[in-house]
Amino acid sequence: MTDNRVPPPLLAGERETLRAFLDYHRATLAMKCEGLTDEELRTRSMPPSTLSLLGLVRHMAEVERTWFRKVVAGEDITLVYSDVDDYQVAYDASGATRAEAFERWQAEVEHSRRIEREAESLDTVVHSARWDTDLSLRLVMVHVTLEYARHNGHADFLREGIDGTVGA
Repeated sequence: MTDNRVPPPLLAGERETLRAFLDYHRATLAMKCEGLTDEELRTRSMPPSTLSLLGLVRHMAEVERTWFRKVVAGEDITLVYSDVDDYQVAYDASGATRAEAFERWQAEVEHSRRIEREAESLDTVVHSARWDTDLSLRLVMVHVTLEYARHNGHADFLREGIDGTVGA
């Protein structure tokens, strides 16, 4: 694996730091998938789980879409892989390809980046209809970063199981 990730700054403002950590974790997921075939990316962790690296990429497309487009921007859209808000559908990548999954994920990442950049501040308050509560852009940025961090741990184990590659 080639580590092209940009480490977060050691001295920066809050927003720049949050952006950098989120981008670092996005890059970590991409790095974990680097150099693998579609078949390897679809390799499941263990039955009956459908968890795979490609499934994680698809799931993170849903996370980006939900938190930034639906919650922050208030877009009235369905999930990428399910029209009934079933987040588990994304994990089943049995018929998916790297090209399709990465294209959708990267498109959602770009939407997220644009939405975050356009927000006035981290204190921007948005309403989550799903939980019927108000929350800040700051919370969204931290939550999505934590989602990546948790799933990157899964990606570590999945990658090691595929070809023995460990680290980062």
